[in-house]
Amino acid sequence: MLKVLSILLLTIFVSGFIFFGSSMSSVTAKNKSVLDFKMKDIDGKDVKLKKFKGDVFLIVNTASKCGFTPQYEGLQAIYTKYQSQGFTILGFPANNFGGQEPGTEAEIKEFCESKFKVTFPMFAKISVKGEDRHPLYNFLTAKETNPKYSGEITWNFNKFLVNRKGEIVARFTSKDAPDSETVTQAIEKYLKEK
Repeated sequence: MLKVLSILLLTIFVSGFIFFGSSMSSVTAKNKSVLDFKMKDIDGKDVKLKKFKGDVFLIVNTASKCGFTPQYEGLQAIYTKYQSQGFTILGFPANNFGGQEPGTEAEIKEFCESKFKVTFPMFAKISVKGEDRHPLYNFLTAKETNPKYSGEITWNFNKFLVNRKGEIVARFTSKDAPDSETVTQAIEKYLKEK
């Protein structure tokens, strides 16, 4: 009886490993670039990220009730400064850290527009960490798909810089202010590439 139970449990474990392992590899095999993803914007409309091909862009996980929330001001400043050169910011609200983004998409949009005059593209709230992490953030954080800049999202306002070809070319922590010299020099470097 114990032997039968052991074999049954082993079969279930192996089947689950094959299923979950193959589903993860199909996500990474299917998506070769951040440009391959389709996301929902803050208003619920589908947006294919390939529409940003040819632009340099910053992907940022955001939150409205965080000590780093004032970075919205810096994000808007660099968006305004570099937009005409082909730069944009993609903001992804996430409630993964301390419940600091509890609002609905409508509340988040209202907050960003009224408090920080945000005009760069904002997207629907997603998970950036844990078992329910969105496939885009699986892609951004996995060593297989982003070997140079992989690793867990550590807090709100982590940033990934993407070049005009859709390649991840830099990563910045929450402590790196968007309008800091470190971030703006990297943006300027990749804006020069055509």
